[in-house]
Amino acid sequence: GIRVIQVGVGGMGNAWLRAVGASQEVEHAAWVDVDEQIVGEQAKAYGFDRRHCYTTLKEALEREEADGLVNVTPPQFHRAVSCSALNAGLHVLSEKPLGDTMAAAQQIVKCAERADRVFMVAQNYRYRPFVKTLKNLVASHLYGAPGQAQVAFYKAPHFGGFREEMDQPLIVDMSIHHFDLMRHILGVDPTSVMGHTWNPDWSWFKGDASAAFLFEFGKGLQVTYHGSWCTTGEETSWSGDWRIECASGVVVCRNDVVYAAKGGDPLKEVALETMARTDQGYLLHEFYLAVTEGVAPATNGRDNLKSLGMVFGAVKAARTGQMIEL
Repeated sequence: GIRVIQVGVGGMGNAWLRAVGASQEVEHAAWVDVDEQIVGEQAKAYGFDRRHCYTTLKEALEREEADGLVNVTPPQFHRAVSCSALNAGLHVLSEKPLGDTMAAAQQIVKCAERADRVFMVAQNYRYRPFVKTLKNLVASHLYGAPGQAQVAFYKAPHFGGFREEMDQPLIVDMSIHHFDLMRHILGVDPTSVMGHTWNPDWSWFKGDASAAFLFEFGKGLQVTYHGSWCTTGEETSWSGDWRIECASGVVVCRNDVVYAAKGGDPLKEVALETMARTDQGYLLHEFYLAVTEGVAPATNGRDNLKSLGMVFGAVKAARTGQMIEL
C-alpha cells in the first residue's frame, strides 16, 4: 500500500480520515493541522498515534516517510501545501478547488509537472452511481445528441468558517462540482459563459450566495445553471437537479434519481449503474493506481484547470457583465 500525510483533519478532513481508515491500499503516515486542539480531539476520536501528529507541514515532511499527501486545507493554502509536498517528492491528492486563483492553480500544475509527481483533484461528485448513469445515457445517444441542459441547485447550509467570509462562496466553493460534472456528463468542454451573482437580503453569507449562468459548450450545446446557498424553500440534493434535452428525448435527474423519456412520452425511472467504490473511496483507489502503476487520473491537475477555468470565468462574467471566452 501507500502512506499519506493528511493536512487538515477537522471539517471536511473527517471524510478523508474515514476514507483512508476504510482503505486496503492507503494508510496514514501522519496528520497535520494548524489547530492543536483539533488534532488532539481527532486523535482521540480516530485513535491516531499522537507521535505522528504535527501543527506544521514542514515538521511532518522532515520527520516522516510518506508516498503522498492529502491536502484538505482551505483554498487559499492549497498552493503552499501542494507545492511544498510536490517539491519534497510526494504525490498529491488535493481537495477542490485546485487553487484559490487561476494563477495559483496553474503554478501547482507546473510544480507537479516539474516534480514529475501525480497531482489530482478531489472531484468526488463524479464518482456516484447516478452520475455514471447520466453520463452513459448521454454518451449512448439513445435519445440523440444533447442540445440544451439545465442544472438547478438549492441548499441552505450554515457552515460558519471561511465559506461565510468568501467573496463568491457559492461559485468558488460549491459550483466547481456542478461545472466539473457538466464537462464530465456531457463529454464536451465549454467555450463561453455569461451571467450574474447576487446575495438576497436574508443571506448569512458575506459574499454572493446565489447565481445564474449560461454556458455555451462545443457543438452549440447551451447549459443554464442557477443555484443558491441560502434558499428558503425545498432543497435539491448536493449534486443538483439535471435536465438534459437531446434531439429525440430527455434525460432528467432529481434527488440523484435518473429518469428518461423519448420525445413526448412520460418519464420513466432508469436503474442506476453499480459501482464498487464511490466518492472519496473511489478517488483514493484512483490515487493509489496513479502512484503505484502510473495510470493518469481523470481529475489530474491539467484537466481540472478546465473546470476551474469555468469557475473563474463565471466570477469574471459576474463582475464585468460581459460574455467571457473560456
